[in-house]
Amino acid sequence: MTRRSRHTNDWYAPLRHPDHPRPITRRQLIAQGFMTGAATIAGAGLFSLFANPRAAWAQLSPDLRSLTESCGIAVQGAGKIPFICFDLAGGANMVGSNVLGGRQGGQLDFISTQGYSRQGLPGDMVPRMNDPLTGAAYIDDRLGLAFHSDSAFLRGIVDKLPAGRFGNVNGALIPARSENDTGNNPHNPLYGIHRAGADGSLLTLIGSRPTDSGGNSLAPMAMINPEVRPTKVDRPTDVTGLVDTGKLIGLLDQDDAVAVMESIYRLSDSKLNRVDTGLITRDAVIKDLVRCGYLRSADIADRFGDPSSLNPAFDPDIVGPNGIFSEQEFNSDGEFRKTASVMKLVMNGFAGAGCITMGGYDYHGGRRALGEVRDLRAGRCMGACLEYAARMNVPLMMYVFSDGSLSSNGVIDNSEQGRGKGEWTSDNQSTAASFFLVYNPGGRPQLLGATPEQQARHQQIGWFRPDGSVETASSPAANNVNQLVELTVLNYLALHGEQANFPSLFPGHGLGSPTLRDQLTAFQPIVNGTI
Repeated sequence: MTRRSRHTNDWYAPLRHPDHPRPITRRQLIAQGFMTGAATIAGAGLFSLFANPRAAWAQLSPDLRSLTESCGIAVQGAGKIPFICFDLAGGANMVGSNVLGGRQGGQLDFISTQGYSRQGLPGDMVPRMNDPLTGAAYIDDRLGLAFHSDSAFLRGIVDKLPAGRFGNVNGALIPARSENDTGNNPHNPLYGIHRAGADGSLLTLIGSRPTDSGGNSLAPMAMINPEVRPTKVDRPTDVTGLVDTGKLIGLLDQDDAVAVMESIYRLSDSKLNRVDTGLITRDAVIKDLVRCGYLRSADIADRFGDPSSLNPAFDPDIVGPNGIFSEQEFNSDGEFRKTASVMKLVMNGFAGAGCITMGGYDYHGGRRALGEVRDLRAGRCMGACLEYAARMNVPLMMYVFSDGSLSSNGVIDNSEQGRGKGEWTSDNQSTAASFFLVYNPGGRPQLLGATPEQQARHQQIGWFRPDGSVETASSPAANNVNQLVELTVLNYLALHGEQANFPSLFPGHGLGSPTLRDQLTAFQPIVNGTI
């Protein structure tokens, strides 16, 4: 049975569902696209002028630069793998039509034709079939993780990621249920990633929503640390507002201003060495606070004295003729500006991790074309992050999740944008999943396992039943969103070779024994401790 979707001139207009109540809460407004999720604008300082910003030093005098770490001034962040997550608000499609999900043997252990239909694929487009136009199977594993060859996520990613980068990417799928139409999904992993060691030299965590999690979904209560609540910035002018260098820069040029601040530090330090407050411990604390205060001022002026260097719009790797986004794309689409801002801050080491919320992913209700267009834009944002990591020559872990999921009843949308796939007709948490992609400058991340069969089971952590629903006994995360976050953080630690630290960092975890945790880990380490 087929149906042609009604024509629309605005694919990103808010969604109005007759089976949903009028949106009132922030979560409902974001999920249906009435709110987009404000942009997070953040940028690097002088490091962005170098091919590899993490290999560059600012121009503060070497003897003072060597003291910055003792004052808690992290010049290059914490040295952990940059982490970005995409929070697709509303219940987006993840499997079948996008990432392929299979039975116990892995992604290519195919489920039934009826199961694929539930996941939005008609019988003539299931992955075991061949495309009649190309003769190739409907499977694309150029990024290591297997996607459907007509996946909108995949089409968007490869639109921004050149083919020469594909060999440095790999990923894993996590079949896991999460509730539909509720704000009680503790999906967001940012606090856990910070506890695993991620930090930035300017900000610790960033997020595109003014919430405790920094995103649309909640963070697990046990992981929340109010001291590192994600910072939100929602317009380009707020970028320069992240750092205040005072009026000295402007009266003097940047080099002279830094020199003046250095002189203040040295004079103050010289006087402090001649002062004894009478109590050794108090004396040391007071001197340390004063010294570090002056040193921080000099360091900020040194690295961030030129406000234009903070703006992603002025980064030629991001915007322009040779940029990831054209000027037209960047200026016309707030989601691209938001993504550019987060990735610039995170990839340059000035924030440890960031969350990008994209709204309007509650796109069930008959128009498959609408979901395809929105998934395509999300894929372009994902591809932009991977490409910027490649240009900065840094690794990246990129995690994609959504609150709930949806299913098709088999009715086909044969419109141009519908692409002959099943219409999304209802929310359905049983088809939900999350996935992550890892970029490694040194080569494709290697799956754990001695044989292809073992590696396939590490690439898909858990599995689906033949009818396309999540097998809830397949992993601790399959029916527990808190443990899904723990599993994500475990895999982040494993990329550093630090998975043995997981029990001490998360003493109340639900991921079982070391043997089970090994089964829940996808990749061999790509860095040793820090980068």
